[in-house]
Amino acid sequence: MILLGTYCFTTVPSTAPAYPSLPLGSYFDLHKPLLYSKPSKFTSLVINGHRRNCDLFDLHHEQVPYEVAWSWQKEIVRDKRAQIEKEGDCNDTLIILQHPPVYTLGTASTVENLKFDMKNAPFNIYRTERGGEVTYHGPGQLVMYPIINLRMHKMDLHWYLRTLEEVVIRVLSSTFSIQASTVEGLTGVWVGNEKLAAVGIRVSSWITYHGLALNVTTDLSPFKWIIPCGIRDRQVGSIKELVREGVGHGRADLHHLNDASLIHITHKSLLEEFSQAFQLEYSYKSISSAMLYERK
Repeated sequence: MILLGTYCFTTVPSTAPAYPSLPLGSYFDLHKPLLYSKPSKFTSLVINGHRRNCDLFDLHHEQVPYEVAWSWQKEIVRDKRAQIEKEGDCNDTLIILQHPPVYTLGTASTVENLKFDMKNAPFNIYRTERGGEVTYHGPGQLVMYPIINLRMHKMDLHWYLRTLEEVVIRVLSSTFSIQASTVEGLTGVWVGNEKLAAVGIRVSSWITYHGLALNVTTDLSPFKWIIPCGIRDRQVGSIKELVREGVGHGRADLHHLNDASLIHITHKSLLEEFSQAFQLEYSYKSISSAMLYERK
């Protein structure tokens, strides 16, 4: 089944059960504000020597249904636009989480890149307003949704995309000793012929949403049912596979880590490198599962 964005497409109702895969307690953990102080080579704006404040919703252990997270992002964007109109600026926001299995289509997507009948799809499919082609989200993949005011960073979408990619490249290098790169003419982060991270964004009045997805311990078999990002001559990879194959010399200690540990250290590194790239100080926020479900 293909589910379409409400503001630019007709909505098709889902027959899937109501979000059985969100094992949340009454409230997510509330953490103390965190500031990373390592020097950065990035060029995001720092005002009067101070980093911008970023509200962080750290749900990296949770599998939040795609439609819930999507609706939540759009609500935050609306709130930020209203706040900027009144006050001239707003806090940035970062959401980090996982999704249950789902396929998403971007504005450039074509059905030719699906290897199944859409009437009998293995998972729900959502056509979204982000850029790019079809991709898969699922457990073991860390997804970051930055909702930031580019007016206060740099009003340059190419800079923003390249900076997101650089965040992942630095995570792979600093944490796993894996040398990754970008590929000219393509978005995302690659190790050899394998794509480890996909990037797809939308910007509204210079406020970003959607973001990046990094395969950590992801089951890669669902990618076989699509042509990921519409690229036929390249493969998809994960950190777990590369670590097991011995990619990343000098980090033999990583070979024995279980999936939960790989997710944990990757998530920690993503937050650190993101804060450096965009010169942000995190304020950890909590949200009740009831409030989250209201956004479906």
